[in-house]
Amino acid sequence: MSDSQVVHATAVVEPGAKLGRGVRIGPYAVIGPAVVLGDGVEVDAHAVIEGHTTVGDNSRIFSFSSVGKPPQDVHYAGQETSVEIGRNCSIREYVSIHRGTEEGGGLTRVGDGCMIMAYSHVAHDCRVGDHVIMANGATLAGHVEIQDHAVIGGLTAVHQYARIGRNAFIGGASAVSMDVVPFASAAGNRAKIYGVNVVGLRRHRFSEETIKAIRNAHRIIFRSNLRLEQAVEELERQHNNSAEMQCILEFLQTTQRGICR
Repeated sequence: MSDSQVVHATAVVEPGAKLGRGVRIGPYAVIGPAVVLGDGVEVDAHAVIEGHTTVGDNSRIFSFSSVGKPPQDVHYAGQETSVEIGRNCSIREYVSIHRGTEEGGGLTRVGDGCMIMAYSHVAHDCRVGDHVIMANGATLAGHVEIQDHAVIGGLTAVHQYARIGRNAFIGGASAVSMDVVPFASAAGNRAKIYGVNVVGLRRHRFSEETIKAIRNAHRIIFRSNLRLEQAVEELERQHNNSAEMQCILEFLQTTQRGICR
């Protein structure tokens, strides 16, 4: 153990675990033999990290969290799948993050700079982008994709294989059964689109011109009475090559579950 590491006497660090510089592990925490903790990682009391799990630099796993446990999938038979958590993440109390399945690609991933608040769940094979916030009790079923800078309200459940687009906002206590397009604000059971996430876009310093273009795209998709295919054609016809419009178009063109409206 390096002098810069602090491991409490009651913690269990299995042989084979790799700890970076400045790692701190609290009382009664358990670190499995295939776990890799980056520099400056903190693991609080009673947290459990198992399986082939990698935690990026300067992330913190709070008390009673469970990371890297087997997936809740009846077809899982002990395959060596994994979890990756990025840098500068905050995984709060009682969060559970399960490793992937072979069918889903074998990986559950949480990106950089994410805050996963208390009692939230990230199921097998989820892909959570960078700087995502999941408020208390938010729940992702298997194979969910959450894109960068999305915010998921507390006690919200997201159906398996659904996607939440970048910079989208999902209101609390919602049930999301279909894809939510980028930059949207959605809420309800089942979730419906209520407009553009203008507050979030301004917080991330999107220009007013860009916000206006996103609003125009949302009008075409949600208020023009066009079928989805027709809305995509209209957006393409306008020849707006901005990164935001390309993001929306790609999202619409690749939806498998359909979109919330």
